[in-house]
Amino acid sequence: MSRKYADRAVALAALDAVIERRQPLEEAFDAAAEASPALSSRDRAFARIMAATTLKRLGQIDALLEQCLERKLPSSAAPARNALRLGAAQLLFLEVSPHAAIDSMVSLLDHSRYAGFKGLVNAILRRLTRDGVALLAVQDAAALNLPDWLWHSWVKTYGEETARAVAAANLTDPPLDIQPRTNGALWAERLEGRLLPTGTIRRGFGGSIVELPGYEEGAWWIQDAAASLPARLLGEVAGKSVIDLCAAPGGKTAQLAAAGAAVTAVDRSAKRMERLDRNMRRLGFAVTAIAADATSWRPGAPVDAVLLDAPCSATGTIRRHPDVALGKTPADIAKLAALQDRLLVNALAMLKPGGVLVYATCSLQPEEGEQRIEALLAAGPDAARLPVEAAEIGGWAECITAAGDLRTLPCHLAAEGGLDGFFAARLQRHG
Repeated sequence: MSRKYADRAVALAALDAVIERRQPLEEAFDAAAEASPALSSRDRAFARIMAATTLKRLGQIDALLEQCLERKLPSSAAPARNALRLGAAQLLFLEVSPHAAIDSMVSLLDHSRYAGFKGLVNAILRRLTRDGVALLAVQDAAALNLPDWLWHSWVKTYGEETARAVAAANLTDPPLDIQPRTNGALWAERLEGRLLPTGTIRRGFGGSIVELPGYEEGAWWIQDAAASLPARLLGEVAGKSVIDLCAAPGGKTAQLAAAGAAVTAVDRSAKRMERLDRNMRRLGFAVTAIAADATSWRPGAPVDAVLLDAPCSATGTIRRHPDVALGKTPADIAKLAALQDRLLVNALAMLKPGGVLVYATCSLQPEEGEQRIEALLAAGPDAARLPVEAAEIGGWAECITAAGDLRTLPCHLAAEGGLDGFFAARLQRHG
């Protein structure tokens, strides 16, 4: 295989791992890229874009291929099917020249045990070169690129207009959001970004993070603007004891430490806690890190505040992680909701009287957000909701629900690059 197609080989290997073996995209892509060490940083970036675009547009692409194929490819021919998908993404969504898109896919198969599908791949991609744009024009992209159950759940929860806006936002490239330790305006200038009202610095999509000014000295960390909001809801935490539950990889831990809190970070994954520890060392923060199950672990004494960023379906992060929706079902949501309930009960028990708990998930599913809080309060716990005020979140009043909770959607701030989807509620223990 010519080295000029190494980027396509990496993208195809990542797609095979994600679609066929349900590996997370970042894990699959890193493994594929490591197997091609000669890949330039530019080619690596394009390989990542190709894989992500294919996953974001997978519903549309598969619908097109179904129209073009006389019969389905056998399950044993998955790499050939993924080569068709990757070729279609290049042709129709990335403006790659037909010659490069088609020749690369055919060449990749020519050097594999799927060489018998070369002719088919060549013919289908040539047809898409000719007819693809017209076929795309009559598609319902919003509904096609999501599992049916997820699309219908968003329509039911938010209405069809908003569901379509969310789906459209998920097809865009997310910006790079940076949380500075201090001197936000100064670092916004140095990083050639824009300072949002919440203190986050926003840059355009792409580029090498580790090569940016301030990375090595720990002047900032990467964190979506919406992901930075839950920690802000704890208010003034300087000198207070705060537990960050399900803390890894540590963006919220860093926020709390930068604000002067005495932070205990807890996560059940020892491997993820190693990553948190590395991040804290780079940033120069001293926190207590504990690998433990947050459904049962308790501190030695009650604390002032708890931040619980609970495990969830992550359907609010599809624009960053387009593999999120693959393979998930409503049954998975129900299992996660049960786990979230256990975490909430244990988190409340960690607080001093008058202590504050912020519960957050990066899910758009009400079963993992609003419904969990309503269920908790209905069960009669010794706590009450503390409504969120617009001034606490940069004036973004559209991100506050009627009940006073935080609810960001990917279509919020669309003209400025959008937000990850987050839910957060603030509770105070009676006392």
